[in-house]
Amino acid sequence: MTRLTSAFTAAAAQHRAALVTFVTAGDGDTAAILDALVAGGADVIELGMPFTDPMADGPAIQAANLRSLAKGTRTADVLAIAAAFRQRHPDVPLVLMGYANTMTRPTPGAFAQKAGEAGIDGTIIVDIPPEEADEIAPFAAHGIATIRLATPTTDAGRLPAVLSGATGFVYYVSVAGITGLQQAAQDSIEAAVAKLKAATDLPVAVGFGVRTPEQAAAIGRVADGVVVGSAIIDLIAANGADAPAAVRTYIQSLSAALAEARKEPA
Repeated sequence: MTRLTSAFTAAAAQHRAALVTFVTAGDGDTAAILDALVAGGADVIELGMPFTDPMADGPAIQAANLRSLAKGTRTADVLAIAAAFRQRHPDVPLVLMGYANTMTRPTPGAFAQKAGEAGIDGTIIVDIPPEEADEIAPFAAHGIATIRLATPTTDAGRLPAVLSGATGFVYYVSVAGITGLQQAAQDSIEAAVAKLKAATDLPVAVGFGVRTPEQAAAIGRVADGVVVGSAIIDLIAANGADAPAAVRTYIQSLSAALAEARKEPA
């Protein structure tokens, strides 16, 4: 099995949702923060590739992108961070998240080869729709999953196109907006997850707006994974050199909530 499949399978065997976490590469001491995510109990890690125009992201992640770019972070640096992480953590899935400009240069094939060599398990490319999936066809040859995004506006007519060719897991964006600012109502999340799980055998992870252990637990009762990003970015920004310790404590609280979520009455 791939690392992604193994992570979701292991979480399901423990009767809990997988904890999927996001940080921006180059924002703070990324290596130490990634280690803190693992130590805290993250099952899958999304590593954001800094970009000047992150259209799907809210103020927190926009600021993280700018902080990273101001330090001079480039694609080679992101892949070096990933390769070093893979040496330290051979079994933890690592997914690159970002935009086409950062993951198709100099060519999709060349990028895929370098990402595969660095130990990347998958990509989430926000601005490449299914109709343009041929552009990243080389990724599969290097063992890199194509993780697709579904949203509240993905209707029954659109869903088959979104799921066609998807691998790894499906990321359900629970709000029609940008990251970090709001959370969808629980009943709408439950209905969307049910619709997706009826249409695919891939794990379904839910993100956008998840901040508290209570929110994570509620989603974790119905979804295969819970994605947390902006809240982690806020901790990094607020804690400076102490960010790894703060992140680890926070992730432990989310992990504990997910471990208990399905033991409680729904």
